[in-house]
Amino acid sequence: MNVAGCRFGETVAVVGPSGAGRSTLLACLAGLDEPSGGEVHVDGVRISHRPETERARLRARHIGVLLRTRNLLPHLSVRDNVRLPQRARGRRALVPAGELLSRAGLAVALANSPAVLLADEPTGELDGETEQLALSMVRERAAEGCAVLIVTHSREAVRIADRVITLTDGKATDSRRQAHEEADDAVG
Repeated sequence: MNVAGCRFGETVAVVGPSGAGRSTLLACLAGLDEPSGGEVHVDGVRISHRPETERARLRARHIGVLLRTRNLLPHLSVRDNVRLPQRARGRRALVPAGELLSRAGLAVALANSPAVLLADEPTGELDGETEQLALSMVRERAAEGCAVLIVTHSREAVRIADRVITLTDGKATDSRRQAHEEADDAVG
């Protein structure tokens, strides 16, 4: 099973210049936007071209999304923000909210133990130590079988990826872990 060619247990970094469509790709994969062509399947289920209520239900069951903008509902406590996707999944949480909160700010995106984790610049505003902690959690999730796709400019995020996809002028190039230097050049 795959998402944008991302297999379960794999971490894929998507890089490219601003305006190349990286965030749009992530939004389409998450079912937040509709693709202009084709279909998006996550964990064997078509998520695209469905009513928003169905896409939201599928997101809650299969996808953890970490966007650049605020990911918390302001009227809920942080703990309740973490519990919300766990409850929406309809099954007992694999990792308790308190444990997730003690580990890093990725808690909400990881709360439903998703099959797929989609992250848009997850380390963009983190210091080096916190970035390493967050990337360690991402790799740990991938080792547990989660497909991880990270839209990033971070050299460290590219280094932990199994594969790097570069978007340029609407075209994707898959480096399949060619030299790290190519990925370093891509992020700038």
